[in-house]
Amino acid sequence: MKMHKALSMLGIAAKAGRLASGETAAEQAIRKGKAELVILSEDASENTGKKFRNLCSTYKVPVIVFETKESLGRAIGKGERSSVAVLDAALAEAVRIRIEETMK
Repeated sequence: MKMHKALSMLGIAAKAGRLASGETAAEQAIRKGKAELVILSEDASENTGKKFRNLCSTYKVPVIVFETKESLGRAIGKGERSSVAVLDAALAEAVRIRIEETMK
């Protein structure tokens, strides 16, 4: 049940226009300093994972590996997504807390 809270919050962020989804949009958000949190799917390719970890490290953006491409995409009403960037600090913090709760 807890798993769905984080995903539904991503859906809310998407509806509010506070989410960049997909590799290109998420990467641009990070480079422009707009990303507050990046979520990488567990089944993202090795290259994608490495690229986003390096980018996030450079731009000091927290990155969390969570769920699958399919469930991330479904949560935001899109196709599969290997990466999403939350663009709102308060939403990012709320999502991070919910994800950490599921990992305990």
